[in-house]
Amino acid sequence: MRRALVIGGTGPTGHYIVNGLVVRGYTVSILHTGAHEVDEIPETVEHIHTNPFDIDQLTTSLGQRTWDLTIATYGRLRRIAEVFVGRTGRFISIGGGPAYRGYMNADAVHPHGMMVPTPESALKVRSEAEDGKGYRVLKSEEIVFDLHPQATHFRYPVIYGRYQLAPREWSVVKRILDRRPFIIVPDAGLTLQHFGAAENMAHAVLLAVDNAEASQGQIYNCGDDKVLTIRQVVDVCTAALNYDWEVISMPYRFAVPARPLVAQPWTTHRVFDLNKIKSELGYRDVVDPIDGVAAVARWYAEHPVDARGERNIQDPFDYAAEDMLVAAWKKLSASMPAEELFAVQPGYTRSYSGPGGSVRKSDW
Repeated sequence: MRRALVIGGTGPTGHYIVNGLVVRGYTVSILHTGAHEVDEIPETVEHIHTNPFDIDQLTTSLGQRTWDLTIATYGRLRRIAEVFVGRTGRFISIGGGPAYRGYMNADAVHPHGMMVPTPESALKVRSEAEDGKGYRVLKSEEIVFDLHPQATHFRYPVIYGRYQLAPREWSVVKRILDRRPFIIVPDAGLTLQHFGAAENMAHAVLLAVDNAEASQGQIYNCGDDKVLTIRQVVDVCTAALNYDWEVISMPYRFAVPARPLVAQPWTTHRVFDLNKIKSELGYRDVVDPIDGVAAVARWYAEHPVDARGERNIQDPFDYAAEDMLVAAWKKLSASMPAEELFAVQPGYTRSYSGPGGSVRKSDW
């Protein structure tokens, strides 16, 4: 009987990974703090309760045990990689996009912001001074492969789904539940951010389990195959909860309440190139992101986020301030001269034929 250990297991992707391993015939153990449990984990799964961030506690809890497969989704990755030398046949680890230069600091690259899409070979963070977190993420990746040359490593985007500790969609859902008349988005909400449905990202990891030979020694970008803009996320949540309100666009400089949705001081795009995982492992979304976002919006409506989650997304939901901001913005917009300044109106080019665009030649 093959034995697998999942470090973590109770976060958004955890139960999907655990249940996928069970279906594949593994005897599964999960190692986590025990601070909370999730109903989706089968009773047959062993729980090892310890602190994966404390190396002494981790080592003590493992004893002399070994596993055929270890999937590290949580904890101090570089120290976990050290502890599991000689303890596991395969090592699969989860990291993230901050390893790329520009992911956390758009000013660190030229042209400004990350390339769209960003492949695994893109430039990485060069120093801790440039981006402390990104540099540590990159160093952890390097240590994993120094210690486990045949490892498989995934660069996750931000995950959405149940049990997410930083629930992005709550910024939209709570305003709907509170019957707000509007929501503010920056720059028409056109920023593309790569996110991943929990089930999709677990599916990606399980593809590496199924394709051991192809995936060994490899790093893969992960993310939904379909990337939604911020405005599209708002629209999907709104439709899922059958609400109607005004979506107000402002330049990001003024759209202060939208910061938690953008999650960076710029509106630059953060989109991963998925060609490698699609061509080598056959990845395709198992959950359409539109369905996934709608489902999580309905989940949050039925299971409101607690104070911890709100602290994590750093959204104060200061509606009085938002009301004053929108009133000031509408007053400013009404006073701004625009088309009347131009004797000859700039157009959208003759190739554009949508609303406000070129007329038919026969109408010239």
